[in-house]
Amino acid sequence: MRVVVADDEVLARERLVDLLGRIGSVEVVAEAGDGREAIELVERLRPDVLLLDIRMPRMDGLEAAHHLASFEHAPAIIFCTAYDEHALAAFDANAVDYLLKPIRLERLRAAIERAGRFNRDVLREIDKGEAKARERTHLCARVRGNLVLVPITEIDYLLAEDKYVVVHHAGCEVLIEEPLKALEVEFGNRFVRIHRNCLVALDKLAGLSRTSDGRVLAKLERVATELEVSRRNLPALRKLVRTL
Repeated sequence: MRVVVADDEVLARERLVDLLGRIGSVEVVAEAGDGREAIELVERLRPDVLLLDIRMPRMDGLEAAHHLASFEHAPAIIFCTAYDEHALAAFDANAVDYLLKPIRLERLRAAIERAGRFNRDVLREIDKGEAKARERTHLCARVRGNLVLVPITEIDYLLAEDKYVVVHHAGCEVLIEEPLKALEVEFGNRFVRIHRNCLVALDKLAGLSRTSDGRVLAKLERVATELEVSRRNLPALRKLVRTL
């Protein structure tokens, strides 16, 4: 069984690797220091099991589980945490196993055996639970078959086109298959709707301008494209711009 260990504490990772080495048929194929790195390793190595800490920098374990739920080759996840209330509140023990630090060998062995019975459907259930409710720090996209994680803080605007949403960020763009309305609900404190098909990052909004034919355009910092504002959204946007 191929395993990836993800924990931001080096000593914690070393202890897990040591314990796993005492369990037959287990091979540790990689180690990660945060959730984002764990996702990238899972994408590349396709392990059977991911041992995942919950509290980590850049991306925590709950968000990583959310993104992994969409993977075709998703690993079984064993959460490893020092905070029992965190794991107990988030997951049912019969769905995804969790271990409390300090981790004992026999408890880890049992978790590994249980993880072998999990599949992608279990991760999809996680996706419907607390991991779904938490605001993500990244959006996950596929570009020519490769995984791309876009930090929310780098996004300039989101534009709906057919069944996709185009994520415009740092001069680049990627496509994701998520409804614009769902993104508005999740990130309502970061983005504002200027049109039925467009959300703009509040911290990138630089002002409004009017064209000779009467259309109103939103200006974004360090973005050449000016985006049309609908009449329906204009009054609220004007009030917002005055407060910036």
